[in-house]
Amino acid sequence: MNLDLSNEEIRAVYQQGEDAVVALIQQLLKTIKDLSARSQVLEDRLAKNSGNSSKPPSSDGYQKPAPKSLRKRHGRKSGGQPGHPGNTLKAVESPDRIEVHQAKECKHCHRSLENVAVKTHECRQVFDIPKVEIEVTEHQSEIKVCPYCGEKNKADFPETVTQPVQYGPEIKAQAVYLNQYQLMPLERTAETFEALYRHRPSEASLITACQEAANQVKPVNEAIKTQITTQEDVVHFDETGLRLGGKTHWLHSASTERLTYYTVHRKRGQQAMDAVGILPNLMGCAIHDGWRSYFKYGDRHGLCNAHHLRKLKFLEERYPQPWVTQMSTLLVDIKDTVDKAKENQSTCLTEKQLSDFERQYDLLVEEGLKANPLREPEEGVPRKRGRVKQAPARNLLETFKTHKNFVLAFMYAFKVPFDNNLAERDIRMMKLKQKISGCFRTSQGCDTFSLIRGYISTARKNGVNVLDALRQAFDKNPYLPAFINQG
Repeated sequence: MNLDLSNEEIRAVYQQGEDAVVALIQQLLKTIKDLSARSQVLEDRLAKNSGNSSKPPSSDGYQKPAPKSLRKRHGRKSGGQPGHPGNTLKAVESPDRIEVHQAKECKHCHRSLENVAVKTHECRQVFDIPKVEIEVTEHQSEIKVCPYCGEKNKADFPETVTQPVQYGPEIKAQAVYLNQYQLMPLERTAETFEALYRHRPSEASLITACQEAANQVKPVNEAIKTQITTQEDVVHFDETGLRLGGKTHWLHSASTERLTYYTVHRKRGQQAMDAVGILPNLMGCAIHDGWRSYFKYGDRHGLCNAHHLRKLKFLEERYPQPWVTQMSTLLVDIKDTVDKAKENQSTCLTEKQLSDFERQYDLLVEEGLKANPLREPEEGVPRKRGRVKQAPARNLLETFKTHKNFVLAFMYAFKVPFDNNLAERDIRMMKLKQKISGCFRTSQGCDTFSLIRGYISTARKNGVNVLDALRQAFDKNPYLPAFINQG
């Protein structure tokens, strides 16, 4: 509609009669309504940050909001708590080397102390790294001719020595550690080797080492996938976008407290989840952030309440209503009650506690639904495909109502966590990878990264040093948690 009407045009409409004026005002009101809705959407978008939405902290920029924690005060001072494991540098009883600094003359009278017996020593220890140089080992295979039959015999080389000139497992393990775990680009990895060891490997050698590691740990990743699918009670799921060959793909993760599995697919939803093969056959409870595709698999779900608390915080800031703050408080209270019950070695809440929390939850949802009625299609406006777009508060309330058992799953079963933070931690490194390197150029590089990172993450969760785990892989004996059923 043309809003730039002159006085003459407005008078002309007036002279056309009452119906023309009513039609003009209706058009103006519709335009105002549309612009107000658009303005509201834009204001909501600007108001979102990492504290009240799913946006990452890196998107906050320099206007990062002050943190507002929903946790109750615990009364403890800030900093390390008594009994926590520390990393203070402490002297050792048996140092590797001892340097004795002699007292040769008296500082007062300057007489010689060469023949004076030592009364005691004051000791100070310096922790340092000796100069490291690459060691070259030449393997010589003896060749002998049998004096009895004339057969030419050659001794076997070690299984890992396959080329005339090659790198050993230690160099390859460190190369993979820097490139795949510390996320250093190939050139910087090569520069690091040159600075530390006075030797610069080629980028092709680094890529080959990563591919070899991926091949060695691939069976471990398959065993992890099987364990997650069939043996774990609770499995966390998440996905994040990445750029591969200039196109958007998705890194899918499935993880537990002890295991991590990654894979990449060009799709995010059901097609990808079917291809991965974990969710269609999952025996445990799936913990996720409520992405609709997850609900197509099984009936055991747990929703991330950290997401819900952030959304409630957004509503509290933008659309304040009494039920919003009360629901945030209720979810945190339930979590605190569950945590306290766990500390007391309880396996479930009492029937009274469950019924009280359910009653409060239902009342707040009902109150919220009344305050945020369902939007119906506008009369006289052409219908668009799909459901009518609802307000943010209504969408969240629909989740609370429809998926009540999944929202409160942590209350009913103590094995189910309150949030999906574990999956978000496991998937965070992909965002860091993209910040450093931008994208993956080939699907092979993407698969290599997924295989190695899943193996490394699993090793770390089970207390295994990352470099040790990589050394084992290059020694053709990759680490596999003992509890995994290999049958």
